[in-house]
Amino acid sequence: MPPSFYSRDIKIIMQQDIHPSYNIVTVTCSCGNSFKTRSTLGEPALTIEVCSKCHPFYTGKQKIVDTSGRVDKFKQKYGKHTLKAADKSVPKEAA
Repeated sequence: MPPSFYSRDIKIIMQQDIHPSYNIVTVTCSCGNSFKTRSTLGEPALTIEVCSKCHPFYTGKQKIVDTSGRVDKFKQKYGKHTLKAADKSVPKEAA
């Protein structure tokens, strides 16, 4: 085989300076937490609303918000039926 078929003999020419700069930025949350990371954002600072220090999923203070009462409607509609079905399945003792 000719030597030009080997990958070490092939020269790949890549375009220069086409990627944005990847700089260190300071991220500041609305809760006051701040940390440094890298970003292609052209600014040295970034402000966010929620971070891992204040997000309910990460803090363990997650609550189910039921504004329209769907859970209560479900319990009222199907909660009674499950109790009746459970009562029927238990045989009554003969006196």
